[in-house]
Amino acid sequence: MTTTDPNCIFCKIVSGEIPSTKVYEDADVVCFKDLEPKAPVHVLAVPKEHYSNIVELSANKDLLAAVVKAAGAVAKEQAQGEFRFIFNTGESAGQSVFHVHGHILAGTPQSEGDLF
Repeated sequence: MTTTDPNCIFCKIVSGEIPSTKVYEDADVVCFKDLEPKAPVHVLAVPKEHYSNIVELSANKDLLAAVVKAAGAVAKEQAQGEFRFIFNTGESAGQSVFHVHGHILAGTPQSEGDLF
């Protein structure tokens, strides 16, 4: 498994080559503000290792758990622990960067009807 992709924008953000507004970082995960927010809190949770999507990441259960834990920490700090956590997998599902990342969305009331 390749841990980084030299052509990946998120790998470049993780390495510090491209600046971002980081709100959380630990040994495994970086969380930074989305450049085009869809909610008052819109943060991306990105594992430092390169996986294309959530299905690939599921093979590394510890890293998947670390991503979820990081999202919870961000939501606790920025949204009283309440948040929506969305992963897009594939172009037709809206994935535009093929380094797995979860969208932490919070700050406005949401309902299940808002999913579609």
